[in-house]
Amino acid sequence: MKRFAALFTRLDQTTRVNAKVDALADYFGQAPDSDRLWTIALLSGRRPKRTVTTTRLREWAAERASIPLWLFEESYPIVGDLAETIALVLPDPAHVSDLPLNHWIDEIRNLARVEEPVRKARILDAWDRLETTERFVFNKLITGGFRMGVSRKLMTRALSRATGIEESDLAHRLMGDWTPDTTSFDTLVLRPDPAADLSRPYPFYLAYQLDGDPSSLDDPPADWAAERKWDGIRGQLILRGGDWHLWSRGEELITDRFPELAALADHIPPGTVLDGEVLAWRDEYPLSFNVLQSRIGRRTVPKKLLTEAPVILYAYDLLEWQGQDIRQRPFTDRRNLLESLAGSVPRAMPLRISPLLDFATWNDLAALRADSRSFAAEGVMLKRKNSPYRDGRRKGDWWKWKVDPLTIDAVMIYAQQGAGRRANLFTDFTFAVRDGDGLVPFTKAYSGLTDKEFQQITAWVRKNTVNRFGPVRQVTPHHVFEIAFEGIQASPRHKSGVALRFPRMSRWRHDKPMTEANTLTDLKEMLAAYG
Repeated sequence: MKRFAALFTRLDQTTRVNAKVDALADYFGQAPDSDRLWTIALLSGRRPKRTVTTTRLREWAAERASIPLWLFEESYPIVGDLAETIALVLPDPAHVSDLPLNHWIDEIRNLARVEEPVRKARILDAWDRLETTERFVFNKLITGGFRMGVSRKLMTRALSRATGIEESDLAHRLMGDWTPDTTSFDTLVLRPDPAADLSRPYPFYLAYQLDGDPSSLDDPPADWAAERKWDGIRGQLILRGGDWHLWSRGEELITDRFPELAALADHIPPGTVLDGEVLAWRDEYPLSFNVLQSRIGRRTVPKKLLTEAPVILYAYDLLEWQGQDIRQRPFTDRRNLLESLAGSVPRAMPLRISPLLDFATWNDLAALRADSRSFAAEGVMLKRKNSPYRDGRRKGDWWKWKVDPLTIDAVMIYAQQGAGRRANLFTDFTFAVRDGDGLVPFTKAYSGLTDKEFQQITAWVRKNTVNRFGPVRQVTPHHVFEIAFEGIQASPRHKSGVALRFPRMSRWRHDKPMTEANTLTDLKEMLAAYG
């Protein structure tokens, strides 16, 4: 744990990419295999499940520190992080321990199998054998909120430096349905068996957001292909070894949630991997994301839902063909193979190809982009015709040019303090629209302002609070903010009758009085137009 805590400290003390890679590469070159494997797991989102409630941790920490619980609770929002607060209030450890990271992770996981008095005793014992930073890491692992400020891409780069294995190879090896319980560092990283996991997806290639317009790109329009940016669930359909698997971009196996795609296994040859978008689909037309949302999170799908929200895979790339990885071939070659494959699949099957857009100039493409919402799309995708399919988010070959967000001017009516470095600021707000002489709340937002603006609104909230509801402050209705969002849908759970998709504060409207904010009627007209 000391080595891992030292790694955490090095990573926490710098924002420089190269310094982070250096720290990780040094760690991967020195740590024992079991700790290296768990570090890879932690940095790729495979964290231990929470085994103790935060309520109990706060109580036990206050008791061990010999302070009243109210004092701990008052300290918590000042520090801004529960794990750090606990680590700071505890007395110095009575013993010195040099047990490895995997030991403490096993201890945390075993807590789920014991009664609460034993659980408490084990945690107090751990706190008494770990130094401050080690305690902080241990607490983070207990609560399931562990973050190290390192992307998977940086971790893979550092692992490549430590092992001498190409980054692209490592990125693929680290995908799939593995845990430290089901593999070893040697099997996963150093000597993987290609046939060991036939369900393993490829790393997804992610596009960069295009700011401005495509005229800033180096090459002329003729060198680019374009298609709609569909609003669905990004997925890879894998057909290998007589079976099929569907993976989401978040590396979640979602095969069972879309059983209608199983029919494709009878028409697509083994050794095929398709990249595309799972879309709700009816009458040869994509339905809104709101319809697809009813399928998200469902482990089993009743027949009624299969009828109400049928889906297809809208494919736009071919990554594996006849058992061969073809990602390094140009996009146009992969596209031609994809079209040939799709032509052999009966039209009744749940597979379509995302059509390419016909444009000769950037102005032509701009006009197509402007019409995106009428196709239930978010904008357009630009792909360089000679580009390979790469891994992760890389600049240059793939760009997303999204439509401008929808906006509405709303009045702030509630405020709540943030967490972490913004624990002393009010950053989470509830907004309302006008309805006659009253106000109707309709959304929350917590991003979009600068640090300076958050400081200004915090000072105002503290002076204009009219009521308190736990951590929430009700404030005098006064300030108007422009709220940007990607979509709108009907919602019986909200008093306004609507819910927004990805709301954020795009502008503080100092120029607008509350009487000029939008109305509930405006909101419902937007629902009718775009919902």
